[in-house]
Amino acid sequence: MEQSQISRYKTLDFFARQVVEGFITGRHRSPLHGFSVEFSDYRQYNPGESTHNIDWRLYGRTDRLYVKQFEEETNLRCQLVVDHSGSMLFPLEGHDDTEHPNKLTFSVYAAAVLIELLHRQRDAFGLTLVADGIDLQTPCRSNTAHQQHLLALLDEELANGKRMVENGKGTTPTSPHTTSIAPSLHLLAEQLHRRSLVVLFTDAFIADSQRDDLFDALRHLRHNKHEVIIFHTFDKARELELDYGSRPLRFVDLESGRTQRLQPTEVAEAYSKLMVGQQAELQRHALQYHIDYVPVDVAQGFHQVILPFLLKRSRQ
Repeated sequence: MEQSQISRYKTLDFFARQVVEGFITGRHRSPLHGFSVEFSDYRQYNPGESTHNIDWRLYGRTDRLYVKQFEEETNLRCQLVVDHSGSMLFPLEGHDDTEHPNKLTFSVYAAAVLIELLHRQRDAFGLTLVADGIDLQTPCRSNTAHQQHLLALLDEELANGKRMVENGKGTTPTSPHTTSIAPSLHLLAEQLHRRSLVVLFTDAFIADSQRDDLFDALRHLRHNKHEVIIFHTFDKARELELDYGSRPLRFVDLESGRTQRLQPTEVAEAYSKLMVGQQAELQRHALQYHIDYVPVDVAQGFHQVILPFLLKRSRQ
């Protein structure tokens, strides 16, 4: 491994630990204050039971009653699935910036944070990278050597994304089509250990003709008894609101290579309505299949990922 790669790996490892520690013992008293290897998770409060372990600070933040559990009940198998198709490189300038990351960088760092959480809770974790197919897949293990191996793989993914952007591949795809991750999810549904937790990071940027394929793949995962949480990643200002000012711009599809010159202000309202509608459709199908759907704006930090993940784990 080159010295620059070693430096990035250390940064990724350090970042994950710092985010978890900050979430646990942050200066504003995180809802996971006191988290340790003895802490299991949260579960919803059932009327009539003791209120002794209700987390009242979390109630103040969410307006819902959750009970802290301190005894580990099950060993979880969690497969972290990262969509690394071309559209995830947007915005191109965010490929190496944790303060203003692109969707792939955000997903990689978020996966590293969840690996740190899973390792602390002695759960098993694996990693899968998908685009048109499964490009990488590891088994689920819980030891430190496996954690370090996955962090190294994630670091290499960051390096690959950086090379693609710097070599111009982010705007010059090798094949003129939009990626579909549905076939990969169908394979995962069959290959993973039954009753795994599948955590999917994706922007769900797919052609309209492929949307039903994605919904079928999600249904397949649930049919095979897997729990699923989707972190739908996007850059809200630029992808949902088309906030680019009033000057004409040339937009490039990072996967198909197609270009379109537009005046953003003229199409922003119609475009935003379309994007919000597609997001609502994905959320509706997730609800129908009993899948947790979490919209994630990459500009808003990693807290968007940690608490929903822990709440999902608590129901395992």
